[in-house]
Amino acid sequence: MTERLVVIGGDAAGMSAASQARDRRDPQDLRIVAFEKGAHASYSACGIPYLVGGEVPDAETLVARRPEVFRDELAIDLRLHSEVTEIDLDRRSVAVRDHRDGRDYREPFDQLVIATGGLPNRPDLPGAQAEGVYGVQTLDDGEALLRALESGHPRSAVVVGGGYIGLEMAEALVRRGLEVSLIDAGEQPMSTLDPDMGALIADALRDLGVKVLLGEPVEGFSEAAGRVTGAHTAGHDVRADLVVLGLGSRPNTALAAAAGVPVGETSGIRTDRRMRTSVEGVWAAGDCVETFHLVSRRPVAIALGTHANKQGRVAGINIGGGYAGFPGVVGTAASKVCEYEVARTGLTTAEAAQAGFETVEEIVKSTTRAGYYPGSREIRTKVIADRRTGRLLGAQIVGQEGAAKRIDVLAVAVWHEMTVQDMTGLDLAYAPPFSPVWDPVLIAARKAAERVERLSGHD
Repeated sequence: MTERLVVIGGDAAGMSAASQARDRRDPQDLRIVAFEKGAHASYSACGIPYLVGGEVPDAETLVARRPEVFRDELAIDLRLHSEVTEIDLDRRSVAVRDHRDGRDYREPFDQLVIATGGLPNRPDLPGAQAEGVYGVQTLDDGEALLRALESGHPRSAVVVGGGYIGLEMAEALVRRGLEVSLIDAGEQPMSTLDPDMGALIADALRDLGVKVLLGEPVEGFSEAAGRVTGAHTAGHDVRADLVVLGLGSRPNTALAAAAGVPVGETSGIRTDRRMRTSVEGVWAAGDCVETFHLVSRRPVAIALGTHANKQGRVAGINIGGGYAGFPGVVGTAASKVCEYEVARTGLTTAEAAQAGFETVEEIVKSTTRAGYYPGSREIRTKVIADRRTGRLLGAQIVGQEGAAKRIDVLAVAVWHEMTVQDMTGLDLAYAPPFSPVWDPVLIAARKAAERVERLSGHD
């Protein structure tokens, strides 16, 4: 008898799971149906700010595989505009609403992958539901914002939130020629960085022409005839023809929770290393799941496409009869704001303290190339190490061209629990067009190692 696999969610995690399961099982053995409530599947959500900013020419450029490719080449029945509204574990079926014709029906399953992604945080504030207030989570959201920019000809915008999406959207809107204000409740943008590194990002935004209001939570939005006209904080009223919410996201687990699939303390779905939930035959992957932080040793919910693709791949391999595991994360991420590249891995100073570590930190200022080589740019590298052992706990980088990808060296070191003393001997590539003879990563590690050694001598 042919087994039936249903996948809820047609982006990174869901389609990775479906594709990997198909690679290992014949269509006569496993029938795969994937449901996606939006108009697009298998796309790069990380590219949406660059679509809005004009660097990416159109939405289709961000689509990795079209539905007909899944259907004709992989025998995966991908159904767009199809929203799963209920999971019935007793009947082993899902309820589906086809938004194209309003039809409701049920689809049975033997195996189920929940890859419902995340939901953008939308504040419960006056005016937050007004026309012209946009969350940017899906490609459909990005297209809606793009249409507003092209048809409404707005002149001013407010971005609420200074995380990755907020900063990237602020730059995109500046590129579109808008007068942009960024409002963040925190004292510095990029709460995933330490304040001393986040301050560099605030300066970069101001240099770009963005009005930056920090330490001022938005208290509401003004509107006229149902359309947003501005945002206000305790100290400022800011005019805006449109508002973009960059307040992060939360795991989209309402379907799973309503069905009785357990969720964890982060509100993400609980899975084991193989991406199995505690319900037989039910798997989960992507932004909707809770995962394990390898440094803090605590559950976390981190919405990144890198994790979603890997988790989907693991689930699909296991559904297909193989064996794979997802060990956890160290929170490595990178972004770009104007000329500045931003990257981080592991724990911040505050997160390390919350996890029970006593730390030493070092920030070094260097250049991305040999100082005498044309095009050399500034880079600041911060490392955070355990005071007692010297183990690298986290790192952050802010710099110009050639800075961000250095975080990968530090991420590997965090992953393998290297000490800063170990890192000083790393054999990294050198040539003047790419690095000073002492790479900034090695300088930061050496400085931190020296501090650890000095402090251990006083214990």
